[in-house]
Amino acid sequence: MIRKVIFIASLVLFFGVIRLSAQPDTVKAGSYVISVHDINFHEKEYTVRFWLWFLYSNPDFDFATQLDIPNAKTIDPPEIIYDSLNGKAWVIMKMKCTMKQNWDVRDFPFDEQRLKVQIENTLFDKSSLVFKPDVNGSNFDKKEAIDGWTITGFKVVTGDNDYETGFGDQESDYQLFSALKIEMNIEREAWGLFAKIFIGMYIAFLIAIISFTPKPSELEPRFGLPVGGLFAAVGNKYIIDSLLPESSDFTLVDTLHALTYLAIFGCLLVSAIALKYNDMGKVDASFKVNAIGGRLVIGIYVLANILFVTLAII
Repeated sequence: MIRKVIFIASLVLFFGVIRLSAQPDTVKAGSYVISVHDINFHEKEYTVRFWLWFLYSNPDFDFATQLDIPNAKTIDPPEIIYDSLNGKAWVIMKMKCTMKQNWDVRDFPFDEQRLKVQIENTLFDKSSLVFKPDVNGSNFDKKEAIDGWTITGFKVVTGDNDYETGFGDQESDYQLFSALKIEMNIEREAWGLFAKIFIGMYIAFLIAIISFTPKPSELEPRFGLPVGGLFAAVGNKYIIDSLLPESSDFTLVDTLHALTYLAIFGCLLVSAIALKYNDMGKVDASFKVNAIGGRLVIGIYVLANILFVTLAII
């Protein structure tokens, strides 16, 4: 009887050790990005089309039904090709997803963005499945991948995704899944867009500085032109803000418009001081204030714009 108990205990211990020492199945996975398009800053999203492939031995894996992309808004039904390679299951999937993205617009339009597509198996956690990236096979379409941007970095890596819940399992307070990550760094080809979105603001400033040309005693053009320029600059700011997501950061767009508002205020201030001297009978002083003040406003505005645009680029 004692021998039987010892034998059963030994079997339980043996199979327990085997189970604990069992290694998770490895899935070799890679991706080829076809295109990134429909970039929408205001809705915080973009669309990506890409090929995805998996090479594995475990027959329980079925990525056609078990695939998940947690940071996607929507996933279109994929086109799937089933095959085998070197005795392993080989699944190729053509994907189209609308992805969530928190855009960094602090340096817009000279911004750089980091895109990430995270892929997981919904059924098997890291104890059963780990991804191995197909680094050599993964790439992107260098001609068609993305318009108006340059892909400055691309890689397929693996990582862990820790869900802080047991999904109803009272004995566990977390689940750890292996994740395949497609990461891209993109940089905008910005000068054309910069000219389009800021031309209204700069024309508003030019309208305002025309007020330095009439005599200090001519009230209507001296004060009417800067006020008209101010309204034009504010309107331009609203148009640009409609394209961008809400942000608590003070962006380049905010900075350049704030400089324009201050410069227009400077035009009004110089005109007011020059008018004051003119009313006091100091005509020469009023012209001198107008000349020096105009040069200071224009010079400071131009240098400040160059400085902040340069800081955004580098």
